[in-house]
Amino acid sequence: MNPFDDENHERKKRNPIDPFRGDDDIFRDIFNDDRIRDVFNDDKIMDDIKKMAEEMMKMFTNAQPGKPIVHGYKIDFGPDGKPQIEDFGNRSIKSPGGESTISEAIEPLTDIIEGENDVAITVEIPGVEKDDIDLVASESTLEIKVDSPKRKYHKLIDLPCNVKTKSTKATYKNGILDIVLDKKEKKKDNGGFKVSIE
Repeated sequence: MNPFDDENHERKKRNPIDPFRGDDDIFRDIFNDDRIRDVFNDDKIMDDIKKMAEEMMKMFTNAQPGKPIVHGYKIDFGPDGKPQIEDFGNRSIKSPGGESTISEAIEPLTDIIEGENDVAITVEIPGVEKDDIDLVASESTLEIKVDSPKRKYHKLIDLPCNVKTKSTKATYKNGILDIVLDKKEKKKDNGGFKVSIE
């Protein structure tokens, strides 16, 4: 008798991409790890991460056969030292009937760096040609769209400050789109105007 028969049989019965089943719930282990809780030190953030993970698992359950799913999370620490979580990839869309379907357009991973005079944005959109990218900048937002036969991407970015749209520069190389937008100059405060009261 093979000692691994029972273990292999158990693995076949479980869904391999569902970490919420069985004794080896990886997300439960992560969320109960004191080291992780110390880093995030905020129950609300941990609850948000758990909800995101559960949504991701629902997305896998509703996946269309033969269609790829991209989904992930990026965690940065802001200037205040608090973690900021951004998810990226396919989005779950509710139909009028209440069923969830997965959007074909992938929300790409982005990185935004606000400098003294400009805002630099890096976007990962591999597998497309430069001419497939539609980039529209407004004073406070940047929209990135790709609708090619190979890949579809879409992201609307709220900029951290107002920018000069005509100064926007963008380059695309090896699946990385780099964008630089000049900040609008802040109006200098001349101390105001003294108003006399009658």
